[in-house]
Amino acid sequence: MPSSTLRPAAPGGPPVRRWSPIRALVIGTVVVGVLDALDAIVVFALRSNVSPMRIFQGIASGLIGPEAFAGGVPTALLGVGLHFVIACGIVATCLAISRVWTPLASRPFVFGPIYGIAVYLVMNFVVIPLSAIGASSFNTFAVVNGLLIHVVGVGIPAALVAARVQWGRPRHAS
Repeated sequence: MPSSTLRPAAPGGPPVRRWSPIRALVIGTVVVGVLDALDAIVVFALRSNVSPMRIFQGIASGLIGPEAFAGGVPTALLGVGLHFVIACGIVATCLAISRVWTPLASRPFVFGPIYGIAVYLVMNFVVIPLSAIGASSFNTFAVVNGLLIHVVGVGIPAALVAARVQWGRPRHAS
């Protein structure tokens, strides 16, 4: 195991294998995308009896409008794809921020939740209102659930992935 890929997780702690930025982006996208999707599927299936297909058609409706709900499996698959593209953007943004502002990666359990809340606010007050979905009405349960999943399933995992990145070529001591 090359020593250049290992770095202590904390001073005096055990070494942790570092990831390339691309590997971190892929892993982070899958983790964030799956956790967020599972939250939507479980919570809204149990609370409102909404099928997973309808949830992903709802995501697709942000791009193509209400016609997404009549599009069957193809628009649900479009929604799945869009969901993971958005997750990729969220993780890529976290990685970029952590590159210039290191506390996001060095203290993921402190700053990851703040990043998750920021993502929630941008999604709900900028992205969704500007999409074909438009502004939605206030729903206390949806807000609380949204904030919780963005803290636990988006912000913290994205920051933990950022903490594993090895930026650039490792420097060798001479």
